[in-house]
Amino acid sequence: MSQQLSRFRFAGGTAVVTGAASGIGEQLAYGLARRGCGLVLIDRDAERLAAVAGRVRGARVRTYVADLAEVAGLEGLVARVVAENPGITLLANNAGVALGGTFDQVSAEEFDWVMDVNFRAPVALTRLFLPTLLAAPGSHIVNVSSLFGLIGPPGQTAYSASKFALRGFSESLRHELVDRGVGVTCVHPGGIRTRIAETARVASGVGEVEAAQGKASFAKLLTYPADKAAERILGGVAKREGRVLIAWTAVVPDLLARLFPTSYLTVMNRLGPSTRTAVRDAARRAASRNTAA
Repeated sequence: MSQQLSRFRFAGGTAVVTGAASGIGEQLAYGLARRGCGLVLIDRDAERLAAVAGRVRGARVRTYVADLAEVAGLEGLVARVVAENPGITLLANNAGVALGGTFDQVSAEEFDWVMDVNFRAPVALTRLFLPTLLAAPGSHIVNVSSLFGLIGPPGQTAYSASKFALRGFSESLRHELVDRGVGVTCVHPGGIRTRIAETARVASGVGEVEAAQGKASFAKLLTYPADKAAERILGGVAKREGRVLIAWTAVVPDLLARLFPTSYLTVMNRLGPSTRTAVRDAARRAASRNTAA
């Protein structure tokens, strides 16, 4: 029988956060600092990363500029981080990239790029940091998947593949590590207000007009504040939750995917405005109760 992990203690430990230069990663940094956690912040955007580090208050912070698409270089990065930052107790694999386009519009290189950043890099970082985390019982790992790790809409074959893979990895890893004193949380954010629509790539086979329309539609979905999302994640970590769904835009599709595993998109499209509103409001109430618990 698996043991029950006690609440995670932030104070006094050091957290590694990838994708820390903006969005959820930036807000995780501020929230962790408020909880007394030291910070190791990683991102490929040196200028934005330095700005985030400058805004952190009340915590020791180190920054490392790295492109996680270069998976082969992560071993050297982690060796440096571990040597320079004792007491690492939390790894937050938050960095991610988006790519729009149907499977036949996405090149093999583009597909692999998404898989490298969104899946292979978190797996490699987890493998490399795991000895350090195991040496500090009570440590924790956070893997940020997505709404599209719960459902697979058209035009998201690469992104959904990477996020479903991260979800499966996280769930198995959680069961493996619980008896060794390390918790694992998989996060599924809905439409969080971040720069992901701005920085998303468009597949090489997509035309300019279609690309612009796709980005505009994607941006409209991003309404939930990143700071609230980060607080929900940290609350889930504290309670050792195995899975965290953020916003009704994740809760409702997850429910429909469970009820209608092969036809959820058809059901979503058939829901009238009043039904969508009622379901959304119920999901918001449920999410609110979950956050307050």
